[in-house]
Amino acid sequence: MKLYIDGDALPNLLKPILLRAIERLHLETYVIANKKISIGKSASIEYMIVEAGADEADNKIVEFLKEGDLVITADIPLADRVITKNAHAIDHRGEIYTQDNIKHYLAMRNLMQEIRDSGEVTKGPTAFSQKDCQNFANSLNKFLQNTN
Repeated sequence: MKLYIDGDALPNLLKPILLRAIERLHLETYVIANKKISIGKSASIEYMIVEAGADEADNKIVEFLKEGDLVITADIPLADRVITKNAHAIDHRGEIYTQDNIKHYLAMRNLMQEIRDSGEVTKGPTAFSQKDCQNFANSLNKFLQNTN
């Protein structure tokens, strides 16, 4: 299993959690973003900068992705593409996307986008918190334990 990190919106609080897991398990990891992102130095991590563009990092992740790989992303359309390739996705708040729930999340995301596009002002997501960080750490550890 390889780990792919969609680095474009990665919260800084998650970087040490990810680095510890990568180092502990010697996970072959790719951090892909359209700007320089660093989660730390490790022989297991390769950083890739893609051209600027809405889906350039997503497209690169999907291009490399193989069945069983893991992607860290808050991008629901990317998570849907990951699940379609029989790989795994976890968001920044610890939600593990699956065949059973991804279409629901995608439908909700699309509905909210339609509401915003119609001119309605909506609340964005709540601020990323320490609790979100803990939920992510728990989900990541649970996932990694189940795959080893």
